[in-house]
Amino acid sequence: MQIDIIGVPIDLGADRRGVDMGPSAIRYAQLQPKLEELGYTVQDAGNIEVPIAEMCRVSNPKLKYVDCIIPMSRRVAGAVATSMQAGHFPLVLGGDHSLSIGSLRGAARNKKIGVIWLDAHADFNTDKTTPSGNIHGMSLAALCGLGDKSLVQLWDESVPVIDPQKVAIIGARDLDRGEKANLHEAGAMVMGMEQVDRFGMVAVVEKAIQQVGRDVDGIYLSLDLDALDPQHAPGVGTPVPAGLTQREAHLACEMIAETGKLIGMDLVEVNPILDVQNRTAILAVDFGLSALGRRIWNAK
Repeated sequence: MQIDIIGVPIDLGADRRGVDMGPSAIRYAQLQPKLEELGYTVQDAGNIEVPIAEMCRVSNPKLKYVDCIIPMSRRVAGAVATSMQAGHFPLVLGGDHSLSIGSLRGAARNKKIGVIWLDAHADFNTDKTTPSGNIHGMSLAALCGLGDKSLVQLWDESVPVIDPQKVAIIGARDLDRGEKANLHEAGAMVMGMEQVDRFGMVAVVEKAIQQVGRDVDGIYLSLDLDALDPQHAPGVGTPVPAGLTQREAHLACEMIAETGKLIGMDLVEVNPILDVQNRTAILAVDFGLSALGRRIWNAK
């Protein structure tokens, strides 16, 4: 299988600057050679064109930088769709989580996909419920058909890109009040840190895979590094204490790999400015490798 690396250096969807350097940090952590060690053919497609914040303006404080984020999302969707149509595996490097409005849309073109969203946040706000106006907190809601028409449709689609019943959010621990109502109404599965603590990561991931993996053409994994506890992943813009351990995140990726249904992946919200010796980018690479089949021990 060929893996297509697609960089999206965007920080327009977030509160803090610096996450636009995430793709470079992940590449610097030896992503391509390590994927090639696993036997994959790897093509780095470079970066999607993204304007910097100084080139954009905030026309709506409830949808910050939306006029620049929408064209970016269209370009990302096209790149991911092209990769998948060629039978390749798109590996999208962020950048903030607003990029997933494009990546998952591209992955879902002519396909029914299940989504596993590893994140401290559900990203299920809309312009009506957002306390910040940051679009990286609206990406999953928009994909499920909730929120401002410009984000929900991008082009002229009239139906949600993702069936909310085929979404499982793992590791959530920071949800806004309105966001909770949106999640409840949509019917998306939320397996927060309380469930991880009560039942263990194996049970949580098994339930998520069962929920999103039936009657679909594949599973897409969108992994926000702030799903990890900040002691493991310090280089993120919106850290939330009491998160996943390094091993729990690896286990989730390993179990998803074992399904044989993974068709694409995002690695997002790596902020090198806030990182320590590129630790978070190195973790991102390691999680990508686990999701793509790397194991400490394989008896075969």
